[in-house]
Amino acid sequence: MRRFAIIGLGRFGFYLVKTLFEKGHDVIAIDSKREVVQEIKDFCSQAVVANATDKEALVSLGVPEVDVAIVAIGTPMEASILATLYLKEMGVNRIVVKARTNDHAKILEKIGATDVVFAEREMAVKVANSLTSRNVMEFLPLAPDYSIMEIAPPKEFIGKTLAEIDLRKKYRVQVIAIKEFVPEKMVMIPGADFIIKDSDMMVVMGANGDLEALQKKKL
Repeated sequence: MRRFAIIGLGRFGFYLVKTLFEKGHDVIAIDSKREVVQEIKDFCSQAVVANATDKEALVSLGVPEVDVAIVAIGTPMEASILATLYLKEMGVNRIVVKARTNDHAKILEKIGATDVVFAEREMAVKVANSLTSRNVMEFLPLAPDYSIMEIAPPKEFIGKTLAEIDLRKKYRVQVIAIKEFVPEKMVMIPGADFIIKDSDMMVVMGANGDLEALQKKKL
């Protein structure tokens, strides 16, 4: 189980909290609006009314100890910038922030965001692609007990090559792609000498039982 702090409970933040909690993670949901905090309280580990620009409040909630902090604040941009800066100063290892504009994204990256997402833009691209292109997944004859999933690499994988990790031997799982965020690109069928970074996401395929074993290793 990993610990997440979601700051900002708009549509994006709300469903992120709910999904992570349903997957068995420890999730702290934070927003300045009491009504949205009340709405999410049954779908997270802890729901708190707090101002994201109040550094002392974030510290008191244990935010510096989380594995991942997600700043999902829509407006104002200044609030997401300050929250990101404080999270960096607290030493949070992974800081994911929702950006509104390209300039906003540049500022977030400069002050410490490890991942910047354009939620609406990325969803629009995904929907457009699904409407205009045939999905390669349609051509993969996966049995009911096999799956393809994205996972964040465990800490002990960071800095090692795929050959050193040797997932095929240890977990009977095949790495079919690596989603890199820095720079943002997808590496298909990565070679054995590919070195895993903490900002990477691993796209793996295997039997559901083997994938679950790998997820437990990750958690």
